[in-house]
This record gives sequence, C-alpha cells and structure tokens, in this order.
Amino acid sequence: MRRLAVIVAPLFAAALAAAACSNGSAPTVTGAASTSVASATVPAAGAGPAPTIGSLLTRPIVLAHAGGDDDYPHSTPFAFGESANAGVDVLDLDVRLSSDGVLMVQHDDNVDRTTNATGPVATRTAAELHALDNAYWFNRACNTCKSRPAADYLWRGVRTGAVAPPAGYTPDDFAIPTFEDIATRFASYPLNIEIKGTIDDGIGIPVATALAAELKALGRENSVVVTSFDDAVLAAFHQLAPTVELSPGQQAATAWVLTGAPLPDGMRILQVPPEFQGFTVLTADLVAKADAAGYPIWAWPNGGAFESADGYRKLFALGVAGVNASKPAAAVAAKPPPS
Repeated sequence: MRRLAVIVAPLFAAALAAAACSNGSAPTVTGAASTSVASATVPAAGAGPAPTIGSLLTRPIVLAHAGGDDDYPHSTPFAFGESANAGVDVLDLDVRLSSDGVLMVQHDDNVDRTTNATGPVATRTAAELHALDNAYWFNRACNTCKSRPAADYLWRGVRTGAVAPPAGYTPDDFAIPTFEDIATRFASYPLNIEIKGTIDDGIGIPVATALAAELKALGRENSVVVTSFDDAVLAAFHQLAPTVELSPGQQAATAWVLTGAPLPDGMRILQVPPEFQGFTVLTADLVAKADAAGYPIWAWPNGGAFESADGYRKLFALGVAGVNASKPAAAVAAKPPPS
C-alpha cells in the first residue's frame, strides 16, 4: 500500500497540473470562421447559453486541451475557434492573474515557452500580455521547441501584423486572451478551468477569488468545471462558488484511488491520465469503480502514447466519459455516438 501511495500521489499531481510541451503532429490551417464574428460554428459574443455540466455526463464528450495544443497555438482564441469548428464539446483552459489583477488564459507562470518575450506573467499588465505573439514558437514538428527552421513556425507574426491571419481571423486571435474574452466569445461552450498556483506560493487564492467573481458576473457558474493541483485552493474556491462543479486535486483523488474515500462536496468528475512514468492508471477496473461511485472519468492523455486517433478510441472503449485531447478533430472522429 505504501508503494502504491508513492506512485499514485505524483501521478495525480501530473494529471491535474497543466501539460508541459508535448510532441505534436503537423497542424493544418483550415481557414475556419472567425471567433470574432458570427458563424455557423463559432458563436458571436453573448451567444449561448452553454449546456450545464450535468447534461454533459450523459454521453461521451471531447474536451479541447488548451484549445488543442498539438494542432494549434496553445490557449489562443484561434485555437479555441478551430477546436469549436472541429466539433468539440468543452473548451479546456488554465487561468492566472496579470500584474494588474486581470484573469488571463495562460498556462505557464512565464511567457517564455509560447511568445516572443520572456519573463514572469505576474510582472506584466493584461495589456502587455495581450500584445505578445502567443503563436511565436508553435510549429509542426515539436509543438513549441525553438530549434526549427523559421518556416516551420506557421503562425509567427500574425499577432504583430507581419503576417496575414488565416481567413476569418484577426491578429488578436493569436494573443494571450483574457478569461472574460474566451468565456463570452464562446458562451455556448462549457469550460474546463484549471486554477494556477497554490496556497503556499500566494497565487492560488487570488486566482480562485477572481475566477469565482467572474463566473458569477458572467452567469457561467453552471457551465464550467474547475480544478486545481492544490486541494486547499479548491476548498477556498468552493466556499466562494458553492454551486460550481469541481474536479478533485491531488490529495482527494489519491485518497479515493487508495481507500475509496468519497470525494469532497461538489466534486464528482475525475480527471486522470491513462498512464504515468510507465505505470498504468486508467483501466477497465478503475472505470468500473468510478462508475459505481458515480464519478465519471475525463481522461487526459497529456501528450503521451494515447494522444492520437487510435489512442482516443482506446480510451473511449474503456468507458471513460470524456477525453481531454490535444488533437481535437482526431478525438471528435474517435468519439462514439451516444448510447
């Protein structure tokens, strides 16, 4: 039992922490409709309302991890727009605060990996973050590695006006967006939101507080799932927004796996990776155990071996309720019809 605890604890930490740079396949520019204007697929600002989270749990779903970060630049409006056009059910994103207290859609605590700048997110205003080229390092060979020929960085310069945007999009669609922008422009899509930061680093609680306030102001409390690495951050958020669906953090999820301890109030959706460091996590037995407990599983391939059309089909075949995919179109194609 002690050995299992040692394995499972870091496993759930990895599952609930945001994905690092993953190996990606070549993205394709589709020329899809803009996220800034009305179209048949991507809603205009104010469209909606989004389905409630409870309504999603009756059928298999696909979540677009960071907007589909193997196919499109991480967490850009362009990525969310293309994922919506691909037919995903839920948009997945991370939030943290700018230096002037604006809730931004941003994974890393610095801007080095994806943009044309360097330095901490927390030292830049929302306007300064928004001005950066958030597609600067995205490429077809290795996601955001920095060793490729310049021609491989497909959308570099769109944000700054040096390159024309794909049909229907604007330079702003390649920026670091605010949470309000994504939550309103994609008002008919449920959101899966990770709060960045912890109790100890002093970041998690301010982010949780800002998110609770924005969800209330935007009328989004019933159409989002919120999670965090830190169970204490989730507990604080739950006090501020008691009706919002939650996914458990590291401690609560590990306790359920090891002992069957019920998840805390407000938590029923488990988000776990299929495997971690060679250890198989997601099995038919685990899915059956979760189903019996009333805890649907949203599998998170996290850039691993299951991050492909075949991998997505295998995950759905295990009976998971959802797949949080970095290749949205492939996952939509792999999704089984509702039973």
